[in-house]
Amino acid sequence: MYRYVIRGATPDDAPQMMVLARHLDTVNLPHDADAVAEILDLSLRSFSGAIKDPRRREYVFVLEDLEAHRIIGTSKILAQLGRRDAPYIFLDVIVEEKYSQTLDRHFVHTVLRLGHSYEGPTEIGGLIVLPEFRLVPERVGMMISYVRFLFMAMHRGLFRNEVVAELLPPLLPDGTSHLWEALGRKFTDMSYSEADRLSKCNKEFIKSLFPSGDVYVSLLPTEAQEVIGKVGRETRGVEKMLRRIGFQYCNRIDPFDGGPHFRAATDEILLLRRTARGPALPVEPFEGQRALVATNLREAPFFRATTCAVRYADGAALLPRAAFDLLGIAEGAEVSVLPLD
Repeated sequence: MYRYVIRGATPDDAPQMMVLARHLDTVNLPHDADAVAEILDLSLRSFSGAIKDPRRREYVFVLEDLEAHRIIGTSKILAQLGRRDAPYIFLDVIVEEKYSQTLDRHFVHTVLRLGHSYEGPTEIGGLIVLPEFRLVPERVGMMISYVRFLFMAMHRGLFRNEVVAELLPPLLPDGTSHLWEALGRKFTDMSYSEADRLSKCNKEFIKSLFPSGDVYVSLLPTEAQEVIGKVGRETRGVEKMLRRIGFQYCNRIDPFDGGPHFRAATDEILLLRRTARGPALPVEPFEGQRALVATNLREAPFFRATTCAVRYADGAALLPRAAFDLLGIAEGAEVSVLPLD
């Protein structure tokens, strides 16, 4: 009856995650076996609570096709982007006006200014669904994207008061950034991919080597100017979703590729506000509102979710009996429910 399930990732998922990494290949999911193994180990220890400092936790979710026995999508939450050993580094996009009374000339300049924070926001990222599944009727892309907000609602105290999403801008066919070639490479003598990977574990070189003063965008090549704050074709759907649930572009970009940062106050995100919690009871036959339903588990994978019809009665969530088996819960277990209308 149920084909798709979302759960916490485990180290056993590494081979299939490498397949997904070929389609994404970013800092959050690089196409590198050792890096993927580290990411999955960190995720498992985050879900289990083995990492005691909640700010250092990173949660990876996988979307599994139960019929095909394969992982077809993934997404991620970084509990805090920016700590003393790894600051959150960005470029603020600032508008500056200049006027000469002598010449009676007025200019409006766009300026880039390097900034950083040691107490940064929660970040969502690492979102990818295999191309052949992106248009299936079940809207699996929405499932694996929304589950991050459902999890944050279930564990609100573990996350910051702001959430940021860094979206990919238009890139060259080889994955290189016009902005990096015009700016970053000149100050680091590194390729885009080298710098992007190094930044995952060490951001010192950015603060030390990038220009400390303002950079006037008008001095950059036209192709570099045109990607600043722009969303790439593959991520336009993500942008629409983020705007719909309360995120806005915050005039801040990634220092490597110029991709825009979208930000929202955590408690104002529509999906967190719509999430409800209560005991689960089985009902058959069944009709109800389609929703994402999740529960915490005591053992790996520690978290499990699926979509099913839900309705409420006397504070309880009424679910189809088959959903109990899929979630691995008994009657009366607490579940969290996010309507998908």
